[in-house]
Amino acid sequence: MNQPPHVLVVDDDPEIRSSVKDYLAGEGFRVTTAEDGAQMRQTLETDPADVVILDVRLPGESGFDLVMELRQASEIPIILLSQKDDLVDRVAGLELGADDYLPKPFHLRELLARLRSLIRRSEVRADGEASLSGEDDENDGSLRFSGWLLDPRRRELFSPGDEPIELSAGEFNLLLAFVERPNRVLSRDQLLDIVYNREAAPFDRSIDVQIGRLRRKIEPNPKRPVLIKTVRGAGYMFSCDVERC
Repeated sequence: MNQPPHVLVVDDDPEIRSSVKDYLAGEGFRVTTAEDGAQMRQTLETDPADVVILDVRLPGESGFDLVMELRQASEIPIILLSQKDDLVDRVAGLELGADDYLPKPFHLRELLARLRSLIRRSEVRADGEASLSGEDDENDGSLRFSGWLLDPRRRELFSPGDEPIELSAGEFNLLLAFVERPNRVLSRDQLLDIVYNREAAPFDRSIDVQIGRLRRKIEPNPKRPVLIKTVRGAGYMFSCDVERC
């Protein structure tokens, strides 16, 4: 029997920890809670999690510090919890490598939807990697653009110089969305639906932040992008021919 996904909730507010744990447990998840970074590490050392839900404002080490630490060690999906009006926190968290964010106070049903979306994407990645051993290499489904090579199954990106480029889960999903839809204008709402499986909220800048991070990794000059172009008043376009290998 498959084990239920393990979710680690890191928040110094005992009421939030309790309510999130009870709700997600009722939805079939296995939930562990921690009140700070030290407890988070203790849990992950003995019981790896499938997703970490992480508060930005923690005593001692901040959620930002923990995002960087987690991202350096793995690609575990991370959902940040931030104050409702603190846009700076949300943008900073995404730039450091978090996959999604949710402003406080939040509805537990929305948290559940975000969580399930991240887990689905993580499972697709795992299934693709597991299937490699039984497949030939004649047509691996890789995508090539402007000298770059993107492998959706291994979730790997290689530069024109054949150097591996590290991408967060959100960055990879965004790049894949563009590469699969070249020379087509995509609105922010469309990209949010494709990448995060959700609609845009007022002042939602998550797509813009991810695009800024992605440009810094694949554009010759991020300030004058030639691959991911801004279409004023409409969205973004991946302005490059793509071929399957």
